Amino acid sequence: MKLRIKKGDKVVVVTGSHKGSTGKVTQLHLKTNRITVEGVNMRKMHKKAQPNRPGGIIEKEGPIAYSNVMLVDDKGKKTRVGYKFEEKAGKMTKVRIARTTSAAV
Repeated sequence: MKLRIKKGDKVVVVTGSHKGSTGKVTQLHLKTNRITVEGVNMRKMHKKAQPNRPGGIIEKEGPIAYSNVMLVDDKGKKTRVGYKFEEKAGKMTKVRIARTTSAAV
């Protein structure tokens, strides 16, 4: 399935235990339809010491379901993503738009 949200987009969590949290998409997991959002779904991981780093408990973001997030537009409101074709220099290009404002994202 092709995801309409891309790496680097600002998103808001709309369902689940992290509802209302916002952050930037840091990673896409295409096979499982999950995404990793900066500062959301923090997990504690116990790491053994290695020669190049100390051991201990570290916090890391865990993936959340793609269907649980929505894109944030320029005004800070959640919006759905749509597509529009625009003509630039004689070529038709496909552009992502925010459904609420019809502005390019």
